[in-house]
Amino acid sequence: MAETPTGLAAHMVGSLPLDDAETAFRTLGRALGPHLRCLPDGETGRRRRWISFVNDMLKAHPELEVDPTVPPLEFRQWDGKLVYAVERQRVRAGVDAARLGFATGYADDAIRNHAVFARLKAEGAVPAGAKYQICMATPLAIAYNFISPNAYDDFIAPYTAHLRAEFERIADALPHGGIAYQWDVCPEVLMWEGYYGLEGDYRGQILGSLGEIGDMVPDGVDLGYHLCYGSPQDEHMVQPADLGVCVEMANGIAGSVSRAIQYIHMPVPRDRGDEAFFRPLEDLAPGEGTALYLGLVHQGDAAGNAHKLACARRFAAVAGIAAECGLGRGDPDSLPDILEQHRLLAQAG
Repeated sequence: MAETPTGLAAHMVGSLPLDDAETAFRTLGRALGPHLRCLPDGETGRRRRWISFVNDMLKAHPELEVDPTVPPLEFRQWDGKLVYAVERQRVRAGVDAARLGFATGYADDAIRNHAVFARLKAEGAVPAGAKYQICMATPLAIAYNFISPNAYDDFIAPYTAHLRAEFERIADALPHGGIAYQWDVCPEVLMWEGYYGLEGDYRGQILGSLGEIGDMVPDGVDLGYHLCYGSPQDEHMVQPADLGVCVEMANGIAGSVSRAIQYIHMPVPRDRGDEAFFRPLEDLAPGEGTALYLGLVHQGDAAGNAHKLACARRFAAVAGIAAECGLGRGDPDSLPDILEQHRLLAQAG
């Protein structure tokens, strides 16, 4: 498979309901080869449920403990249904928070799976021009979901330092021109929508953090941001009124990162194909060279997907299409159709 990606990009957000990275790479290469700019490893195994594995690590951390002064954080989706509740952690008394260490394994996974990717590229199983996509949850994603608000100041700096160290290992080991780095931005979007009910300059904190982690990535590596409204049970935690919050955040991120951003991904709910939803895209100003990827591909809805794309293009240039979020929590039997929906829309261009 020697195709070089052309035309409208088919972007895979991250997770796939498959067994391992090799199966993910082969499946994507076979289904979407000429439309792929980059391929994720599918976030299989322990990473299938996005950041739940990080919570497992935090709960077992010897220098953290449940904060008994705050109630568990209840995750309720847009219709009020309780999805789950999480006890939030704090740093134990007497522990120097600045010296906290973590073991997420992000770098180990990325380096190991890149070796598989490189082998399959040499075999022609993935496109010659495609890059290896590495996805990471942001520091605030972990803090807002799993850490007591009383411990944010203790936790965020050392955890950010851990992700920096993980990225430095990746950058030292892998060819910069052959990889793309995606920051998964979900709790920040929900926070922007008021989901967590916290006060203070949270918008400044969010943009400062997203800018800092964006600038971790050197210019030779592609940089992308996936904006998300959460979907632990394939339902949003908040239903967006329109793309206004995503546009506001994308513009803010562009102003907070000193380097170029290659793409921004924004989700589009299945039942929204109206002009009012897409009109905020008129105000999108992410900077020169930043591609807009819209998560408007839905299973079994070729006509609706095409309508959404046409409507969005009335307000902004769309360079790529995707699903709303990762597909790893979905039914494996649905994957062939959703990949076919990506192919049909990308091919139509």
